[in-house]
Amino acid sequence: MRCFQKIKCTLKCLLWVPAALCALYFTRPSMQSRTDVQTCTTWKAPILWEGMFDPEVYDQNHKKEGTSVALTVFAVGRYLDEYLETFLNSSEHHFMVGLPVSYYVFTDMPEKVLHIHLGPQRTLKMIKVQRHSRWQDISMMRMKAISDVIESDIRHHSTHVFCFDVDQVFTGRFGSEALGDSVALLHAYYYHLPKIFYTYDRNPKSKAYMENGDFYYHAAVFGGSWKSVKSLAEGCYQNIMEDKQNNVEALWHDESHLNKYLWLHKPSRVLSPEYCWDTHIGYRSDIQVTRLLWAPKQYDKLRTL
Repeated sequence: MRCFQKIKCTLKCLLWVPAALCALYFTRPSMQSRTDVQTCTTWKAPILWEGMFDPEVYDQNHKKEGTSVALTVFAVGRYLDEYLETFLNSSEHHFMVGLPVSYYVFTDMPEKVLHIHLGPQRTLKMIKVQRHSRWQDISMMRMKAISDVIESDIRHHSTHVFCFDVDQVFTGRFGSEALGDSVALLHAYYYHLPKIFYTYDRNPKSKAYMENGDFYYHAAVFGGSWKSVKSLAEGCYQNIMEDKQNNVEALWHDESHLNKYLWLHKPSRVLSPEYCWDTHIGYRSDIQVTRLLWAPKQYDKLRTL
């Protein structure tokens, strides 16, 4: 009898190992499926492009794991009227469909946020924030607001967080394949350029100062586990405040600090520009799909009081 039990146990192990390896294979991006683009960083993090993953496998695994996602977005001043409704409605059709999603809308005018019809397992919370006189301060102070809401609320309800600019529109799947411990986005205007053209902050007096880096990341989209996003937001905020005390302002504000942080703390997953594309760039053969598009910018109108 004991001999039979041992044989039975051994057979179970033999059957489990290939099944586990199979699941591991299909939940990792296929680096060899795209030979026309860089699919892996020097520190072995995947760079996600269309054709590298099976969306159904990713969704099934994240549902089994109980993954839930918080989405933060800032709609302050005229940005609320111009972009928020379109952003949220498009998100309902394309962002993490099938997973629980909690929207956190930071605004100075919560009473003006229009009712959005949300799908099952999707909720929306509004958080009132101060409206700063300069858009640069709004941009930089969002890091503290994100850190605070993760500590007070998000960490109790969500496994992951994604942070977005509001002047964007979802146009295709932005799904669970994008989830990871620390997620960064390649900037659509820089990913094709030599590093000499990356607009890092070159001022040695700034905490965002960089001589060199890995990529140029876009602050319009970043995410990860709630712990990683909280650490990133806190780190950027601390450096922003230190710069303020020294009467220094980074070249591209929170984006400069984000790039410095992600150079020192490498992301575990990098999103290709499919995940935030600008049609004004024109045709690129490597962009096979677009998942999130830049909305038309009206800076002269929107960044004035």
